[in-house]
Amino acid sequence: MGAARAPERPGSASERRRAGIRRGIPFGIAVFAISISFGVLARPLMGAVAPIVMSILVFSGSAQFGALAVLAAGGSTGAAIVAAVLLNARYLAMGLALAPSLRGRASSRAAFAMTTVDASWAAASIGGGAFDPWYMVGVSVPQYAGWVLGTVVGVFVGPRLGDPNALGLDALFPAFFVSLLFAEARGRRRLAAAGGGAGIALALTPLVPAGLPILAAAAATVAASRLRS
Repeated sequence: MGAARAPERPGSASERRRAGIRRGIPFGIAVFAISISFGVLARPLMGAVAPIVMSILVFSGSAQFGALAVLAAGGSTGAAIVAAVLLNARYLAMGLALAPSLRGRASSRAAFAMTTVDASWAAASIGGGAFDPWYMVGVSVPQYAGWVLGTVVGVFVGPRLGDPNALGLDALFPAFFVSLLFAEARGRRRLAAAGGGAGIALALTPLVPAGLPILAAAAATVAASRLRS
């Protein structure tokens, strides 16, 4: 008896992509609002061009806010880059899960993989371990447009707002990561990893240069989350 065939979402590629775009519009609105704050906070540290280029090329809220947090704390550019890479380590596992659902040449598969973000990856799941790549692309389109446009707005509106800290925008760093924590830290093992990372960061903050506590905590948390309970 042959292996069960993975479920498929009905419709042509263009129909599935359009359905994904409709599904992604609420996500796009949300990331637009978040990315405005990124642009506002990034401009004093990175200038007017770098935040926009970063949003175009990186398109990852956790990585970009993580890098910005390291820079804001006085860390080096290298430490900021390493922090961003560690925060995006989850895409390795997501990519491995997605890979069997991708078809075509290596360049085509890579192009699909580049559209992977958390909400799109989850929305594209159709059960049985299978994903709809065209639907995922559609869900990502409004998010990408919202993220880049919001960054542009934040960069150019930011100077008119005065000191971002006076508006409480500095609180967006911890608020953003706390929201990620609530979304991801489910189960005893993940909660233990998150708590351990927080403890490492707090213990190292008065002892080592800025940026290193975040790197050490992120590395330890990623390692701990991969261990079997």
